[in-house]
Amino acid sequence: MFAKYKSHDNSLYNKLVELSRNIFFYENLLLKDNFITRINLIFIHFSIILILFNSRNKDKFPQKIFDNIFLNIEYHLREIGHGDVVVNKKMKSLTRIFYDILIKMDKDNIKSFNMNENILKKYLEPEFSNDNEFIAKLSAYFENFYNFCFVLGDNIVLKGQINFKYK
Repeated sequence: MFAKYKSHDNSLYNKLVELSRNIFFYENLLLKDNFITRINLIFIHFSIILILFNSRNKDKFPQKIFDNIFLNIEYHLREIGHGDVVVNKKMKSLTRIFYDILIKMDKDNIKSFNMNENILKKYLEPEFSNDNEFIAKLSAYFENFYNFCFVLGDNIVLKGQINFKYK
């Protein structure tokens, strides 16, 4: 009935949060530094990880890790003061956003990943926009992240041991 929060399962989530807080996004690309931007960055990183995992494995991505990521997001919504009704509405909306991102990612050619620029335009907006330069830099970042994770073992990724550094 009630979801059980297990703090020891947070390693991948914590890594996703760390990646979403990369100063590159806020100083170089001038993304708005707010909750929804960070959540969307988490969703894009997580979608890339899911695509890689599912393309290399016969097994499905561990459900408990997947659930724990969304449970953490729900807890953070509660921490910032939202009540049950608002949290439920926001989680429904955030789940739709996540699946929209995941579905629209390029999954066709596993060895040559190209970031879907429409996703970036739709879910990440800079404070000051030079659209073409912004999209090119953001696409390059996510393509580099994909290539970095491509060579990592699945257990390393699941444990959140992704030591990706970008400019």
